[in-house]
Amino acid sequence: MTIKVDDIAATLPPVGAEGTYKSDSNGEVRSEAAQKRNIDLPLPEGQCLSLWLQTVRNNPLLDHRTTEELPSQAEVVIIGSGITGSLTALSLLQSANPPSSIVVVEARELCSGATGRNAGHCKPDQWRGFTKYKQAFGAEQSLKALVAYVRKHNVDCDLWVGKTVCASSLDVAMTREIAEVSAKNFADYKAAGGKVDHIEVITEPAAAEKRSRLKGAQAVYAWDASTLHPWKLVANVIQKALDLGLNLQTWTPVSAVTGSEGKWEIHTDRGVITTPIVVHATNAYAGHLLPETKGIIRPTPHMCNKVLPPASFAGSKALQNSYAVMFPEGLYSINPRRAGDGIVLFGGSAPNQKFLNEYVNSDPERKTNDSLINFEPVTDAVRKLGTEHFQWDPVPGQSKGNAVRYDYAWSGIIGRSADGVPYIGKVPGKPGQWMCAGHNGHGMARIFTCAPALAKMIQGASWSETGLPECFEVTKERLDRLRG
Repeated sequence: MTIKVDDIAATLPPVGAEGTYKSDSNGEVRSEAAQKRNIDLPLPEGQCLSLWLQTVRNNPLLDHRTTEELPSQAEVVIIGSGITGSLTALSLLQSANPPSSIVVVEARELCSGATGRNAGHCKPDQWRGFTKYKQAFGAEQSLKALVAYVRKHNVDCDLWVGKTVCASSLDVAMTREIAEVSAKNFADYKAAGGKVDHIEVITEPAAAEKRSRLKGAQAVYAWDASTLHPWKLVANVIQKALDLGLNLQTWTPVSAVTGSEGKWEIHTDRGVITTPIVVHATNAYAGHLLPETKGIIRPTPHMCNKVLPPASFAGSKALQNSYAVMFPEGLYSINPRRAGDGIVLFGGSAPNQKFLNEYVNSDPERKTNDSLINFEPVTDAVRKLGTEHFQWDPVPGQSKGNAVRYDYAWSGIIGRSADGVPYIGKVPGKPGQWMCAGHNGHGMARIFTCAPALAKMIQGASWSETGLPECFEVTKERLDRLRG
């Protein structure tokens, strides 16, 4: 489904057609589509394909079922096969005392949720949000762990790591206002003892333009980050887990978790699995099985745009850096696929994200509907960045080769956190149930510390032994406060 700006108002129930729309208990308008499916679950059919999912259509792991029949019991059941679920399973199986059996159940294809739909940009927030949160979240260590895993196991996932003066990840402030806020955050972080000697700082606009290749850039902060093919990374992790005895069951949505401590029952349309340990790795969809997280972890659609750059930004002149391009109205996360094909991917929350939010908020069914493609207001914002700041439009009589092509845009559902950080640990009041969800669009930058930490806690470690920030821990008090 392709949406333009003029279509947004047209999607609201017209006068005389109100009977085809219903309101839920919160007064939200519900379309016929919302009434036909469980909107807390991933869309069962018609979902669009990201670049990553398009390139693996012949991979047998997509619809893998280890056993024809669903197991009736397991020591651990993990719900969700993205990077959180797959890495938690592998961490448990590689531990000194691995569970006797682990089943991963996935509602759709392997890694078809947020992990398989992001822009492939793994960038830890070194300092940008420090003034707001006053705490570093260990993302730098997670990035190092991710890169170490890929290199140790020689994973074919188009990994690129920016670690040089010429090629790194750039935070680019595009207005004086953003430059001033960035400078304050950076100064606060440094004053609090934050490590900054690895961050290159450019505050002179002309130099910022030259470093970033963005006309109008006001300041640049550069440090390590990586880009990769996230589905291929998950495929490698899940295959290693399968080799160690994991049972993977795709196309097996979970309708309910019932029971009590020691005997939880995982209900699916293929049968019931009994287990003492349940791991919720469902991110944006956590509220389906954990109603206590509804409104706290909010499913939020975002778009990712695939752009073929012009000849002036190809070959030896291709982009050398990944980016976070910051405007007061939004942020572009840019992956130039340096280790891949040079196609440029634009994710993040572009300045026209507000139009997508309006479109989504007009019908709750759209909050978990990832069939949306080519949402024109967001593509227009990407096009404006290309035209005005990368200056990609052809110059008559001077340009050579291919012109820029804004080729395709797909949607994915992010798990937005009410307080900006994820929810990890024991599910309050449900002994034996665990969760790792609500990553706020930054799961790839954190998960190589979060998932192994969750596995350690499942096997008896205390929170303090994990090394995770206390603000990540899910507690009854935290949930109550956020609901209140």
